[in-house]
Amino acid sequence: MPAYVIVDIDVTDPERYEQYKAATPATLAAAGGRFLVRGGGITILEGDWQPSRLVVLEFENLAAAERWYESAAYQAAKKLREGGARMRMVAVQGLESG
Repeated sequence: MPAYVIVDIDVTDPERYEQYKAATPATLAAAGGRFLVRGGGITILEGDWQPSRLVVLEFENLAAAERWYESAAYQAAKKLREGGARMRMVAVQGLESG
């Protein structure tokens, strides 16, 4: 069953955040993940949630998403982001297709 990581990001230091952005794709590829959404336009449809940047990642399953997050490669990328952004991140199990 697929799993998705949903990330709400407030960039506080664009230079530091760009370093993180440059390092993250390789960590995803190594874990079998991929970007479904990486920034882009946002339309608020309901409620008071005002994200400034959203990212959605897809993985084979929830365990793969957790392994990616805990991997040494992603932890190193996270260090590049320190002081550059505030993030809220969740992993959620998707539905079986078919």
